[in-house]
Amino acid sequence: MMTSDRMTRRRFAAGLTAVLSAGGVVKQVRADVPRLAIDTHSHVFHRGLKLASGRRYAPDYDAPLNLYLQQLDQNGITNGVLVQPSFLGTDNSYLVECLKATNGRLRGIAVVDPSVAADELGALDRAGVVGVRLNLVGQPLPDLALPEWKALLAQVHALGWQVEIQRNATDLATLAPKLLELGVNVVLDHYALPDPKLGVADPGFRSILKLGASRKVWVKISAPYRNGAAGDAFAKQAYPLLRDAYGIDRLLWGSDWPHTQFETTQNYAKNRKFLDELVTDADERARVLASPRALFRF
Repeated sequence: MMTSDRMTRRRFAAGLTAVLSAGGVVKQVRADVPRLAIDTHSHVFHRGLKLASGRRYAPDYDAPLNLYLQQLDQNGITNGVLVQPSFLGTDNSYLVECLKATNGRLRGIAVVDPSVAADELGALDRAGVVGVRLNLVGQPLPDLALPEWKALLAQVHALGWQVEIQRNATDLATLAPKLLELGVNVVLDHYALPDPKLGVADPGFRSILKLGASRKVWVKISAPYRNGAAGDAFAKQAYPLLRDAYGIDRLLWGSDWPHTQFETTQNYAKNRKFLDELVTDADERARVLASPRALFRF
């Protein structure tokens, strides 16, 4: 037992690095703690779930939790974020079920009605939800001056959550500043979805770049294929601009699994591999994968 204890202490000591600060204080930092690799955008669902009325689309296949976890394991990803699919509306029960089943490996982004009760938000928070999603594609822009929106966003702010938005860049350039005025963190989906014909020359995208100075906005470098047929080329042009405007710690990689409406051309491994092409420096890439830790409370 003594030998075992000695070896344990040696291993522990070997995993510590003494860092001498300028003030002469020695701090111990674990050197063997693995850096997280976080997938910040994915969806899970199955055909037995109740679909929202007025949905624009519904898949004819299952994308269950166990299959998603396999994708993470096979691609070296430690943690994931489940985003409530728009076709499930505000019924976040399957999302919550999946979060509870994974003991903190996953976080969630919910879809809620603006009039949602505070106790429901609290229950979502305890389950591992860290934000709300506004999928505004094909939808009217919300009037954030209405009392119900102000109340919801005040609660989002109090919980320390984020507001994740999917919308074209031109509208985001108008909407995001209004959200910032209300004090919430803002996450923009899929490179902020500029006009595919204009790409990085889209005035809306150029306005989005200016929001990086706020340090309250994050951009997902995910699903380049949602930015038109030349999405990969666009992403390679957009990434250095976003990196310079926002900093690496405000860029979030997401797989967009299971790539709804693009299932025939996309898969998890392909999107993970594209990240290597997009961010060629290994250390920079590792920082991109790890930087969502604080925002998503991992």
